[in-house]
Amino acid sequence: MENLAGSLAGDEFAPRSTYLNTASTGLIPARAVTAIHEAMQSVADGAPVDMFADVEAARESYARLAGVPVRQVATGASVATFVGLIATSLPSGAEVLTAEGDFSSAVNPFHMRADLKVRMVPLERLAESVRPDTALVSVSAVQSADGRIADLPALRTAAAAHGARTCIDVSQGLGWLDFDASDYDFTVDVAYKWLMSPRGVAFLTVPEDFGGLIPAFAGWVAGEHPFDNCYGPVAELAHSARRFDESPSLHSFTGARHSLALVEEIGAETVRAHNLALADRFRAGLDRLGIEPVPAPGSAIVSVPQLGHRQAALLDAGLVTSERAGNLRAAFHLYNAAADVDRLLDALSG
Repeated sequence: MENLAGSLAGDEFAPRSTYLNTASTGLIPARAVTAIHEAMQSVADGAPVDMFADVEAARESYARLAGVPVRQVATGASVATFVGLIATSLPSGAEVLTAEGDFSSAVNPFHMRADLKVRMVPLERLAESVRPDTALVSVSAVQSADGRIADLPALRTAAAAHGARTCIDVSQGLGWLDFDASDYDFTVDVAYKWLMSPRGVAFLTVPEDFGGLIPAFAGWVAGEHPFDNCYGPVAELAHSARRFDESPSLHSFTGARHSLALVEEIGAETVRAHNLALADRFRAGLDRLGIEPVPAPGSAIVSVPQLGHRQAALLDAGLVTSERAGNLRAAFHLYNAAADVDRLLDALSG
């Protein structure tokens, strides 16, 4: 099948399909694949390269993309673990406000504590539902099921007015969404979607004062001098957000270092413009077909109600999308081009 990779990606991608499923898993660029292979080979050869340096390089790159100082970034493997850390640090009886139907990893850890009061409201009512006894608002910036974007400025204002902290999951946004993590108390992010990294890479951003988080999962890597803290209690926790690090999946971070560098090289604003132009092209095409997607203006994710059942047939035709909550979900990223959009529209018109 012809190479349908977009011009932004250069020679980094050569998909064998029309890949429109970044909201599930992003494609890994060639440079990251090469780096992972070389790192694994070094271990096989008995001369491992310093992959901890890759963790730090990935942390620094992520900090620049998120708009926060590197000392406020922790590394780990999953959103659920970091949200669990936040949930563990809340006092008994605290109220947590979440959006109905949000991705489980962003909300389930709060439900696992029977002594927390978790309140769920429709996404569009989230800001107006913050009240004086709300301790934390946790929401995905972009909804996984349908691409809707939360009204984050309104949420930030409401939370500040009532003294509530905020936790924003940017797994479906950072890499194309206009987002500044410094505007929020906590942000969580898995990098295997829009940041095109291997699984096993996640990031947490925290305030300068750590926002009351307790490093309950701290192991030896959370020490100020990790290799001096391999045995017994950690004598001195890292003075930065690294105190919240999980022991890293080193090969994954080796790949992530190069994937994040690619996003920086192209520029998040350039990626954003590219992605949204393709999404708007798809929406315009759907309109011509008389099909109405879930309203999600400004999103790189487009979901079409009642067409989820067509996902399997599209896959057989070489078009990779996903089915979520009955919707057919298409996600557009830097390795996509107008030809990808048109091919999907042609298939749907048939």
